[in-house]
Amino acid sequence: MDTAEPVTGTYPPDDRQPLLTLHEARRVVALLLHFEDDTDEGREAGQLAVDLACRLPAE
Repeated sequence: MDTAEPVTGTYPPDDRQPLLTLHEARRVVALLLHFEDDTDEGREAGQLAVDLACRLPAE
């Protein structure tokens, strides 16, 4: 059975940037809390805000 050579690559030596900065992540949590209400979507927004906030480092 013939197999292809594995694909290899190089990564830049610079540090990789996070997908979101801490400031942006905190802003997302604040916006989700803004949309929290008694609707199904509002409750989901509130729960997601809590889940995300628990993953962020404390100040």
